[in-house]
Amino acid sequence: MSQQTDPSGGRAPGAAAAVIAGLGTCLPDRAVKNEEIARRLGVSVDWIVERTGIEQRFVLESAGATSDLAVEAGRRALASCDAGEIGFLILATCTPDHTFPSTAPAVAARLGLPGIAAFDLNAACSGFVYALSVADGMLASGGYRAGLVIGADAISTIIDHDDSVTAPIFGDGAGAVVVRAGHAGEPGAVAAHVLGSDGAQVDLLKTAGGGSRQRAADVPPDPADSYLTMQGRLVFRHAVARMTQASVTVMQRMGWSPADVDRLVAHQANRRILVATAQSLGIAEERAVVNVDRVANTSAASIPLALADALADGTLEPGHRVLLTAFGGGLTWASAALTWPQLSVNAGG
Repeated sequence: MSQQTDPSGGRAPGAAAAVIAGLGTCLPDRAVKNEEIARRLGVSVDWIVERTGIEQRFVLESAGATSDLAVEAGRRALASCDAGEIGFLILATCTPDHTFPSTAPAVAARLGLPGIAAFDLNAACSGFVYALSVADGMLASGGYRAGLVIGADAISTIIDHDDSVTAPIFGDGAGAVVVRAGHAGEPGAVAAHVLGSDGAQVDLLKTAGGGSRQRAADVPPDPADSYLTMQGRLVFRHAVARMTQASVTVMQRMGWSPADVDRLVAHQANRRILVATAQSLGIAEERAVVNVDRVANTSAASIPLALADALADGTLEPGHRVLLTAFGGGLTWASAALTWPQLSVNAGG
C-alpha cells in the first residue's frame, strides 16, 4: 500500500498511519543515587551532576531481566485497550534476555498474546523510534489492526560499574505504546519519520564480545569484552549533529518551524546533549522534555519514559505538536512527529 504525501513531504490527511492509543511504563524498584556511584568511582556527586545532569537511576536486581521490564510495561499499555486486536509486538532492545532466540516472542507469550508476530529490533538508543516507524509501515499495509511497541533495556547488565565513563550514565527501564491503524491528521498519528545510520562509526559505542565476530575469529573470551564501551566526546558531537539533522528533515516535511514545536522529546542521553540539541534546533529549552535527572539514560526505553513523565506532570498536553528524536550505537538516529492525543499513562498498578 503506497503512502500519500502532501506537497511538503508529510502525509496527506486521510493517508494510513499508526496512531498511539495506549502508554505504559515500568522502572525497577531499586533507585541508585549518585552517592553510591560516587563512592565506588572515587569522585564527587557534583562531578557526576555537572557532566551528566543525572541524579539517580533505577537498576534491576540480580534476578531481573529485560523481558521482565518489557512485560510489565506492555501489560500497563494494554490495560485500556483491546488486547484481542494486537497483531504484532516489536521489542526495541540492545540487551535481550539471550543472544538467541529473540526475546519478543517470550514477552508476547507472557502477555497472553499467542500466535502474533513478535520480533526484536536493535537500534540501540534509537530503537523506540525505529520500532515505531516499522509499526507504522506494518499498520499502513492493511494487514494489522493494532500492535504493541516496547522499548526496554537493562543496560546495567552490560556496563562495567567501575568505569567512570559509563557507570554514572545508564539505568534500566521500559516503556510501551499500543498503536492502532488510523489516518494522518488525527491526534496520535505518526505524521512523519526519518531514520538513519553510519556503520563506519560502530566503534564509538559497542560491546565487543558475545557475537559472531569474536567467536568466528576464535578469540579467547575476555570478561572486559562483555561491557559497553563509549567514546564520550565523539558520541556527544555525533548525537547533537545527527538528532538535529533528522529533526530538521522531519520539521520540513511537516511544514513546522522551531516555534511550532510544543514539545521536543529527545533521547535522554545526558542533560548536556539535550540542551545542545534544543539550541541547535532553535527550540526553546523550556519546551524540551527532561527526565534524565531522575531515570538516567535508559536506551530504547528513554523516549516512552520521557513521554510518560511529561504526561504525568502536565508538561505534555493533548494537541501539543511533538517532535521525537533519538541517537544510539550503530551509529543510528531517528526522528518522528505527531500531535499528542487524549491519553493517560499507566505507570503502575
